[in-house]
Formats: sequence, structure tokens, C-alpha cells
Amino acid sequence: MAEVTVVSETATDELIVKPLGGGQEVGRSCILLSFKEKNILLDCGIHPGMTGVDALPFVDLIDCERIDLLLITHFHLDHCGALPWFLEKTSFRGRCFMTHATKAIYRMILSDYIKVSNIGADHMLYSENELEKSMDKIEQKEVNGIKFWCYVAGHVLGACMFMIEIAGVKVLYTGDFSRLEDRHLCAADMPNIRPDALILESTYGTQIHENRDIRENRFTSVVRGIVTRGGRCLIPVFALGRAQELLLILDEYWSKCEELRDIPIYYASSLARKCMSVYQTFVSGMNSSIQKQIAVRNPFNFKHVKYLRSIDYFEDIGPCVVLATPGMLQSGLSRELFESWCSEPKNGCIIAGYCVEGTLAKHILTEPDEIAALNGHRLSVRMQIAYISFSAHTDYNQTSDFIRQLKPPNAIFVHGEASEMLRLRLAISREYEGPNGNEIQTFTPRNTEEVKLYFRGEKTAKMVGRLAQKTPSDGQIISGILVKRNFNCHLMVPEDLPAYTDLTTNSFMQQMHLTFDGEMSVLNHYVRDLACGSVKIIDKGEAGKQSFLVYDSITVHVNLPKVTLEWESNPVNDMYAQALMSSVMESNLNPISVADVPMDAKFDTAQSREWLIEMLGDFFDTDAPATEKPEGGLMLLTVNGQSVRIDPNNLTISCEDESVRNRLSTVMDRLRRIRYSCVASRSPSCKMEVDDK
Repeated sequence: MAEVTVVSETATDELIVKPLGGGQEVGRSCILLSFKEKNILLDCGIHPGMTGVDALPFVDLIDCERIDLLLITHFHLDHCGALPWFLEKTSFRGRCFMTHATKAIYRMILSDYIKVSNIGADHMLYSENELEKSMDKIEQKEVNGIKFWCYVAGHVLGACMFMIEIAGVKVLYTGDFSRLEDRHLCAADMPNIRPDALILESTYGTQIHENRDIRENRFTSVVRGIVTRGGRCLIPVFALGRAQELLLILDEYWSKCEELRDIPIYYASSLARKCMSVYQTFVSGMNSSIQKQIAVRNPFNFKHVKYLRSIDYFEDIGPCVVLATPGMLQSGLSRELFESWCSEPKNGCIIAGYCVEGTLAKHILTEPDEIAALNGHRLSVRMQIAYISFSAHTDYNQTSDFIRQLKPPNAIFVHGEASEMLRLRLAISREYEGPNGNEIQTFTPRNTEEVKLYFRGEKTAKMVGRLAQKTPSDGQIISGILVKRNFNCHLMVPEDLPAYTDLTTNSFMQQMHLTFDGEMSVLNHYVRDLACGSVKIIDKGEAGKQSFLVYDSITVHVNLPKVTLEWESNPVNDMYAQALMSSVMESNLNPISVADVPMDAKFDTAQSREWLIEMLGDFFDTDAPATEKPEGGLMLLTVNGQSVRIDPNNLTISCEDESVRNRLSTVMDRLRRIRYSCVASRSPSCKMEVDDK
């Protein structure tokens, strides 16, 4: 396995969380997460209490083209309603992900939204055709260095929480979630990973939900009271989510009460049957109770519930229970029925979920005497209004327990009214203050307000390939190519690039043609003088022709008067080649005679070995390296614990350790310079005098 080299990171990294919607409000959830030049959008919803472009999140404040990733937590309009518009009408070119169940339902929910929206075509955010096109851009996984995975959120079928990791920093976005199991959905998962930042909903603030049994009994009692007095009971719901929970409760209650079986229950939604088929398809996403029942009988094949496509198929002739969409009475069938029934005292309306400011459902909870109808007329409100929350959002107990178990250092609250959000923040801060509490920073940003968090981390570079085959020693300098991809760093030799990356190595061969007007011996003198003797003859041809290798990297072909230099281009070789070219051109300008060229000289091998050992001792500032018995004319030495073979004749080195080899090369170059000086002075046995510095 490759060794790991740790590289300290000098700069502090800034993570920015910026609500573009859902900041101190409920609706148009859209959170911008920015870190390490990566940009992620979390949800892209519309505001239920607004229409047209006013309902959109503040995406005009960002460069949509720079968004790498868009993650959708679930299919409710306040979390995905603006998605077709964003995918089709902005410069967004990133990728979009949601769960399979969410994608299956998203298509139907948005199609229904287009049909029931009570605005003109000119003000519609998108068309049916644009919705269809957006489907192909949604994927159901690491993207450009951003890792992410899902946890069950328990809010609606297919709802998920996203854990996002960028360069080792983890952020958990809950979306809407519930920690209580109900009749058909599992409770939200508890991640076993501590996030560095937690972005979570605060819909109910410090409120605490009723016990499930008490809530269900109160619900069935109110419904029974309305219908037994001959009234119509309206329950505004969203097509999917709490509607299925309420239908399960009512169907079971009607089965127990024979006296109620003649009173019809209607599920009034144009999506009713389609939605139920989705629930049957994704039964594996529900709790164990439903999965056990499905093996015997599908619990969503209701015995006492009838489906109603539109008000045209409804005969309003007596007491009944109608679950109708949309859930906040903005428009559609639920609004039509409410306006028809609201003036009759024996009728009733049960609000069973959370209501956003600016919607009729929220308004009637204030018990107004009258309301404005869609046609502009004023209608008196005399029917019974009851609020029994089956909303699958966390209450204070669930939220505080979730934070207590995760222990995040930073908690950012979104998706809540400003007052509720502030109360929740203060309550959580009080719970964790004091010397024994875990320090948690809490934030409640407004829309477009940035929360900046700072993380100082480390980078690790893993050695792979040939570099990883041998354990490095302490203090050893390791060189290679550092490859960074998706915040992962790997160190390797250039030859391993094709094996571990998509990169390939290329080399450029340079060739330079020169003219030399002198003799071969004069040219050899200039080249050897420049290269300090680092010249190897590779082809000694006839007179005026020769090839030799300079610095083990530059091939010189001589065919007087033509001189050709060939080398593999890199900064060092280019520098050597330029020096050689300058030397050849200088010799043309200031030629010397053949008589002034020094004679070749050969050295006694024993003397070379003696000089070499003396220089090694001076160079390493220690005693001379251990020397073994010569073998085949070679010198066998041990330098810094590494075995080294040196040919004292041509001063070549063989050593596996690159750092030792590089240091010894410096000694060899100096010894070549001394030997060449002896040649130039025509004294093969001249005394060695060299500055070891």
C-alpha cells in the first residue's frame, strides 16, 4: 500500500451557506452551498402563497452557470416547484439528482400544478412541454469531486436527507424530515457520521406535537361529529404525503363503525389513482408494518374510499368526507368546495398540515367572519374550522434529540417562520451552553444572507505505483508528479500517469543544426571543456565524422562542417543545449589552432578511486563511506545505508536511492572537472586541489 505524505494547508477555507429561499420563511426552499470553488443548490421550490416569478427563490443573485450540482430532497412544491423553470430557463449546466420515488411523483405533481394554477399562460413559470424536457436532466450519485449520499427523511415517500462531502468537510441537509414513524412511513435515519455543519428545518420551532393516538382519536371524533350532524367535512391535503396517512386512518375507522359506512369518503384529486399506483410500486420505501400487510392485502386498496377526478363528477347530496387538493386552499378543487360549503354551520373543514403565511388555509385559522372568493365576492365563514396537525415535520423534542445525537459544531436553521426559528435557536443555544455542553454555533439566516464557516484542514498525498514499492527512510526527499483530482492528491513518477490517471505523457525532441569551420579535435576540446569531461563517444566514424553524448542527455552528430544537436526537451536539457550551441558559435568567432588543444590523458584507476573516496568523505562531512572489495573493476560503497556501485573509469553511478544518487552525481561532476583540468595541463598525475564547498 502506498505511503502517505502529509502536506499542511496554509490557507483557511471558507464554507458559505446562503438561503435563496426558505430563510426565515416556509416556502421556495433553495439553499446555496459554496466551498472549494464548488457550488451546490439544495432544493428549488416555489412559495405557495405567491404566483408567477414572485414565487421563485432569489436565483437572480447567483450565476446559475457556476452551479455544479442540484439536489432535490422530495416532491413537495415548496421544494421542487421551480425546478422545471430552473432547468429550462436559466444557464444552469450542472447535474440534478433526486431519489427514484421522488422523480416518479415529481412528474405528476408538477403536471397537476400547471393545470390548477389560477394564472394566465403569460405568467406561468413553465409549460407542460418544458416540464417534460426537464425529466431527462434529472439523475438518480461523486460529481466533480463532490461526494453525496442519502438518508431516509421520513417526511413523504422518497424524501431524503443529503450528506455532502467536499474535500473532507461534511454538510448534512435534512430538507423536511420527521423522526416519528407513522402508519406508512419510516422515521428519519440517524446518520452515524458527525457532520461539520447541519442545515435543518425549523418549521415548528419549539412546539411539541400531540401524541399520535391522541391526535388520531381527536381527528376521527371531529370527522364523526361533522358527518353525523349531516354536514360535509372538507380536508385540504396535498396529493401525496399526509393524504395517504389520513386515508389509512379513515378507512380503518369506517371499517370499525358500521353506522358510518353509508357516508362516502372521497379522495378528490386528478392524480388520485396515478399517485396510488406509485405508492404501490415503491412499497419498499415504507415501514415494516405496511410491507407485512402488502404480502396479504394491499392497504392502499381502500374499502371505503372513492376516487373523484373533478367536481364535475361529485354529487353534493348529503353528508360526506372529501380529501381534496391543494392542501393550502390556494386554488383547485379544495378551494371550490370550501367556497361552496363555508357558509353552512353544520359543515366543517379540518386543516391537517402546516400552512404557509399568505394562504387561505393559514387565514381561516384566525377565524375570520368572511373571506374573499376567487371571483372577488365576499363569503361568510360559518362552518367549523379545526386544526389537527398530521404534519410530518419535526417538533422541538425531535429536533433537539437529533442535534444531541449528531453533535454538529454548526447548526443552520431554515424553513421556518422568523419568530419560531428564533425561539428554536435560543432554546437550542440554552440547552448546549455551559462548561459541560457541546459547543454549537447556531444561525438563522434571512433570504440572501450568508453564513460563513471556516475550516482548516490537511491535504494528504498518497504515493502510488513505483514510488510506493519501497518504504522511504526518515528525511528522504521524494520527488514525482503531484496529481490532484477531486480533492485527492497522488504522487507518482511520470511513467505511471497512464496507469493511475486519464493523463498521458508526451515528450518533444529538439534538433538544432549548426556550422563549425574548425577541426574535430578543436570541437572536442570545446565540448569537453564545457561539459567538464561528461562526454561519451557513441560512434567514432571516419575523419570529420563522430557522434557523442553530452551530459547523458544531448546527442551531438558531427559531419564537418555540419554539427547537429538532438535532445529531449525539458528545462535542464534546454539549458545544456543552449550552452553547447553558444560554445560552438563562440569557437567559430574565436578559433584556436590544433596545436593549442590539450592531449588526451588516461588516469590510473587506483588514483581515481583514492581521489573519489577522499572527496566523498569531505562532501558528506563524515568519515569516508564504507568500501567493499572491488568487483570487476567497480567500487562497491555504502553511503547513508544505501549500496552504491561506481565505475572509477567513466565515473558512472548505480544506486536505487534517487536522493543518494543525485548527491553522488555532484561528486562525480567535480571529479570530472579535476580530471579534465589535468588533461588540459597535460599532467595525468596532477595534484587534487578542489574546494569541497
